[in-house]
Order: sequence, then structure tokens, then C-alpha cells
Amino acid sequence: MAVVTPPAPPATRSTRPTRRRGREGGGRGDLRTAVIFLIPATIGFVVFYLVPTLRGMWFSLTDYSVLAPAEFVGLANYRRLLEDPLFWNAMGVTGYYVVVNIVVQTLIAIGLAMLLQRMTRSILIRGMALLPYFVANVVVALVWFFMLDYQIGVVNVLLGKVGIDPQAFFGDPALALPTIALINVWRHMGYTALLIFAGLQTIAPQLYEAASLDGASAWRQFRSITLPLLRPVLALVLVVTVTGSFQIFDTVAVTTGGGPVDATRVIYLYIYDLAFAQLDFGYASALSVVLFAVLLVVALVQLRLLRAGESDNA
Repeated sequence: MAVVTPPAPPATRSTRPTRRRGREGGGRGDLRTAVIFLIPATIGFVVFYLVPTLRGMWFSLTDYSVLAPAEFVGLANYRRLLEDPLFWNAMGVTGYYVVVNIVVQTLIAIGLAMLLQRMTRSILIRGMALLPYFVANVVVALVWFFMLDYQIGVVNVLLGKVGIDPQAFFGDPALALPTIALINVWRHMGYTALLIFAGLQTIAPQLYEAASLDGASAWRQFRSITLPLLRPVLALVLVVTVTGSFQIFDTVAVTTGGGPVDATRVIYLYIYDLAFAQLDFGYASALSVVLFAVLLVVALVQLRLLRAGESDNA
């Protein structure tokens, strides 16, 4: 009797190479898509940031006034700024403004963020804190300029009703710069508080509950839990606010124009005056390069000292 052997099943082709090719093809497709989306941003960065920065560095080594070709002078502009009293005055005024603005704004923003977290869950109320930030700097400066006017300003009218003499907020050298700093604090504190509020949302409530059970006061919880865990957010906030404070220009230009007696002549206003009033673009470019270097060093030092990206439970 013959034994019938069943036919062997047909060999199946392995699909691994196909899947590998699919993955490789998908990876190349994702790379092409990413490159396509990055091209517009890259073009904008090169055209509006990189090229102007490199041209500014080149102009800082020249004597350039637009009306004549640029003449290479090497480091003459940098030697000139070392002996320029107006430059050092502008840097001192800017540094004073930065200190006042950062200290007051950060303290108020932390307090406002804590209030938003503990006292209300209304998105509307939280959003209202951002309203001043949505108003243009020039508009804010004009509104406060008329509100603080020596003769007709509503603030001086209210001060007169309580027996206080009118104050020359923009005419007194001792008051002008702090007044400008407080105007900008009013505009930006909502945005800064929003950043800090977002950081507060990342802190687990269980930490506060455990601290309360251990008898820790509200101040102790803030010092030992909130501040240490907010370190990465505070590092970001300080870098952003310090960099922005060094770039103060429009509020000063609208309210005081650098006066009285150069009490509010910040570095940006001095650079603008050199470039567009005196047409000394070479020297103005040198000051811009120095300011860029100062901001870079300040940001790096801040990130280093605050250990950005790290938090602890001190």
C-alpha cells in the first residue's frame, strides 16, 4: 500500500525586511516633512536676525554714517566707548532701572500668582491679570504720562485731596526712573505672574498637606517647598525679565525722552540717538555689540547661579 506524503506547505516570505524598509521610508518622510516646516523659520532667522547681527558686528569696526561708505577703523569705536561718560551714565541708569524693575516685579508677581492659585479658580479672573500685558507699551506710557501729569494728572489731584503736594513724577530726577520702572511693572506683572502660576501647578498638593500635618506654617511651606520647587521657573522668569528690562526704550522715549538731566537716558535710547539722530552708525553698532555681550553674560550667570532645570526640597 502506497503512503501518500502530504505536500509541504509553501514557504512564507519573511516580512521583516519589508517592515524595516517601511520604517526607514517613514523616517525619511518624517525628516523631509520636518525640514519643510523648518525652512520658513530658518529663512526668517537668517534674514532678520543672523545677517543683521553679523552686519552690526562689521559696522562696529567701521566709521559709518550712511552718507558715506563705511571706513574700517578696527577697535577704535570700542576704545572710544571706554572714555565716553554718556555711555557709562547710560549703563548706570539702565542697571538701576533693571534692579528696581526686577525686584518689584518679581515680588509682586509671586504674590499675585499665589493669590490666583489659592483664592480663585475662575479663568476669567485669572485672565484679567493679563490685560495690561496686551496693551502696547506706547499706549501704556501715554496713559500713565497723562495720569501722572504735574498739573492735570488724576494722581496728583488725588494726592492734593489728602493734603500731599503735587509730585513731578517725570520732572524730578529722583522720581523719573522709579516711576518708569513702576509703569512697566504694572504692565508686565500679570505675564510674569502667569509664568509663576504655571510653575505652582506642577507642585503636588500632597507636599503641602504633609507639611501642614507636621505643623509647618504658611511661611515655612513657602520657603521650604514652594521656592525650591519653583527654581526652574524663577530662573526662566528672571532671564526673560532681566533681558527685557535692559531693552527698555519706548516708555522712556514717550515720557521723558531721557531727561531730566540724563536721569532716564537708558542705553537703548543712547544707541538710538547715536544712530538715527547723529548718524554715527559705527559707534552705535559698537555699543549694541557690547550690550549683546552684557546680556549674554548676565543670562549665563543667572542660569548658573540659579541652577536652571534643577529643583529641590530644601
